[in-house]
Amino acid sequence: MICFLTSRIDAPDTGDLNPANHFIDELRLRFPDHCRALDICSNPDGWEKTDFYASLTKKIFEDAGFSFEQFYTLDSRNQDRAEKLVHESNLLILSGGHVPTQNLFFQKIHLRELIKDYAGIVIGISAGSMNSADIVYSQPEEEGEAVDPAYQRFLTGLNLTKTNLLPHYQENRDDVLDGLMIYDDIACPDSVGKTFYAIPDGSYLFINDVKEELRGEAYMVKDGILTQISYLGGVVSL
Repeated sequence: MICFLTSRIDAPDTGDLNPANHFIDELRLRFPDHCRALDICSNPDGWEKTDFYASLTKKIFEDAGFSFEQFYTLDSRNQDRAEKLVHESNLLILSGGHVPTQNLFFQKIHLRELIKDYAGIVIGISAGSMNSADIVYSQPEEEGEAVDPAYQRFLTGLNLTKTNLLPHYQENRDDVLDGLMIYDDIACPDSVGKTFYAIPDGSYLFINDVKEELRGEAYMVKDGILTQISYLGGVVSL
């Protein structure tokens, strides 16, 4: 299995597939000749948004020169065929969205077990990248979650990596949720005894059988302290 766990696949200024940190070049080296893609949703019942973003994702890749033999979407409409759809694909796209909602769907279709011996490519986007971890840090993101004592901040993920990613660092580093700073008051205190990696759009975690690397600008959040560990074009082995 080869994984590209991204914050976002498109460049915000153009909407095209983001070439930063050799993402497109690395993907071209590994993209299947007869690509059978499966886009796995974040909200199984949000069909309209799922179809819109799946179509947009497909177009972004096609505009960059990638082609698909087939491109399917997995949500509540066809979840009974999850095992067959996963096993027939050689590219899985884990969509972005609300982490706990997607995590619940992944558990419902037993995706962790389905991809245990998966031999294709996995591309994670935002929430999909976060849910790829063994133990997911589900950073509060919606109003009320940061102050809700019942909100679960740690969930069982897909176990594609032990690394916890925090996407969209460039746009949410100064955000306030429920009167709390996203990083200073939430992520940093939650990192005591743990390690998270914050990445802006354009950076990604690359994984294959022999290595795991953060590509591009990245920040380590560990024991309450946030430190920049890499810059644009940089590579950090984990």
